Amino acid sequence: MEHKDRNLEWQIAMRPGKRSTLAKSDTMSQAEKIKASVRAKVEHCFHRIKCQFGYSKVHYRSLAKNSNRLYLLAGFANLLRAEPYMMP
Repeated sequence: MEHKDRNLEWQIAMRPGKRSTLAKSDTMSQAEKIKASVRAKVEHCFHRIKCQFGYSKVHYRSLAKNSNRLYLLAGFANLLRAEPYMMP
């Protein structure tokens, strides 16, 4: 309830079944398409971290160690993504 008095606009995507009922030319449909494209760009990085590096469960007890592991894996994922551009 800490956001009760704030004027916020939550950018939560619609469920796929509800989105499919919208007309293609509707402004709501276009807004949902933009949200989906942003989500697809972000989720791709997490997919790479989880599948290539096996980050499915936490291995350490402390939050700091798990955070450091996630930062390291995100850095490795960025290096793999940038590898084709680094060749002379």
